[in-house]
Amino acid sequence: MQLVLRLIGTAFAIWLAALWVGKIEIVSPPDQGNGAKIVVLLAIAVVFTVVNAFVKPLVKLLSLPLVILTLGLFLLVINALMLWLTAWITEATDYGLRIEGFWAAFLGAVIVTIVNWAIGILIPDND
Repeated sequence: MQLVLRLIGTAFAIWLAALWVGKIEIVSPPDQGNGAKIVVLLAIAVVFTVVNAFVKPLVKLLSLPLVILTLGLFLLVINALMLWLTAWITEATDYGLRIEGFWAAFLGAVIVTIVNWAIGILIPDND
């Protein structure tokens, strides 16, 4: 249940990023209604979660000197790259996340990070 709630929270965070950042958009079927848009958002959240689970730890390990040198600020760049990678993966379909440029990905990653942090406070881990 916790995974489902976090997935919904990630979908909400990505939706907020698309709403607030002009160069981020969520492409969904135009004539299918809100249900199809929600399914597309959840699919984007699943891809984002998989990217964060498998790719992000490797990138963080390889960039550890930069993370230490910048006192952790380089993690924002890594988050932006993970969001951009998610957009690149979903571009293989007709629907998904579209991001125009690194700075849009950076702003979107900041929004997603803040929303996920707030959700992490509301839905604590069972660890």
